[in-house]
Amino acid sequence: MDLLESLATRYSQGPRQLAAPGPTRAQLEHAVALAARAPDHLGLAPWRFVLVGAGQRARLGELFAAAATRRGAPAAEVERAPHHAAKAPVLLAVVAQVREDVAEVPPHEQWMSVGAAVMNLLDALHLMGFGAKLLSGDSVHDAAVQAAFCGPGERLVAWVVCGTPTTPGRARPDAPSKPRLSDWA
Repeated sequence: MDLLESLATRYSQGPRQLAAPGPTRAQLEHAVALAARAPDHLGLAPWRFVLVGAGQRARLGELFAAAATRRGAPAAEVERAPHHAAKAPVLLAVVAQVREDVAEVPPHEQWMSVGAAVMNLLDALHLMGFGAKLLSGDSVHDAAVQAAFCGPGERLVAWVVCGTPTTPGRARPDAPSKPRLSDWA
């Protein structure tokens, strides 16, 4: 299968569809190096990934439970919250640092760079034979979770889960409400 055909088979695969083994540290470093091929005007590097190791999942689970409690989630949700940290073989935090003080690179361009880096990472993991998915949810908005991952001027924006797919990826029904490519009129 050529690379374009392979990329056409990439679909998001969530924690329930992923099993060990996940990518090794070397494979993750390679995927992140490929993520760095994303457009990045002026080399601002507005993104980074943080690996949450297996030994750190319990601590993250505690942060998730505390966040659920703070937002007034029902008791059952608070009880389930810690399990979200341990569902996938590999968990990465996506951290962005989008600057408002660079006139040549407005924030929307920096956000596009963050998105392109994430997509490059997902594609690289797929081409290595792994499944992955970008997730967000309430946890990324919690101040304590943010503080655990971010330095000054940074923002936790999402999670990437990855591992070995247990089922083939499936396309979502493709029914766009408007054309994805059109001619300029």
